[in-house]
Amino acid sequence: MFNYLRYTLSAAVFSGLLITSSTASADDDAVYKVTITNITHSISFTPILVASHRKGVSLYELGAAASDELSAIAEGGDTGPMAALLQHDHRVADVQTSGGLLAPGASVTVSVAAKKGARRISLASMMLPTNDGFIALNAVKAPHRRSVSYYSYAFDAGSEPNDELCISIPGPTCGGIGPSPDAGGEGYVHIHRGMHGIGDLAPDVYDWRNPVAKITIVREHDD
Repeated sequence: MFNYLRYTLSAAVFSGLLITSSTASADDDAVYKVTITNITHSISFTPILVASHRKGVSLYELGAAASDELSAIAEGGDTGPMAALLQHDHRVADVQTSGGLLAPGASVTVSVAAKKGARRISLASMMLPTNDGFIALNAVKAPHRRSVSYYSYAFDAGSEPNDELCISIPGPTCGGIGPSPDAGGEGYVHIHRGMHGIGDLAPDVYDWRNPVAKITIVREHDD
């Protein structure tokens, strides 16, 4: 299931995570540079899906069951189903994906085009090594000028048990084939409770404290 490798937070949910704001400008077409920085000690992020879109598009809802498309990202780092879903939505302007794993302390920039009215940015990526942990931004406002930064919490898709066993966790640390054979989980998207050492992963190495990612959005200008 880990096809792509072979905090997010909406400002409405955690408004305190918005650390800078922007000023107004003309509402014309734009290109946004979205820079994701991994601020964990030992967690890597799988290739990151970034989308620009209008209001009404949502990758997840806290307290609700994860979609199959989100589960594919959270359990196996597979952005394909979510990208296909978004590309068939007329409210979505652009969908792009970064390449490779994003290591602790590293940053990657993904550029997305935004047509008039499509001034929302969403993104998602699996956290490795976890069973179904992910980072995300959910329809946050992009800046008209200057830049805006958000912090993402670690989220749990609730679609797979957090057994912390390498056999059910893909990626270079564990080499498993997630998702877990046991399809059970909490059943809803929630804040991830971290690593507890119940399986193969030492919490003193792989646990974290929120937030886990910093995302900065900059509008490109010709001048």
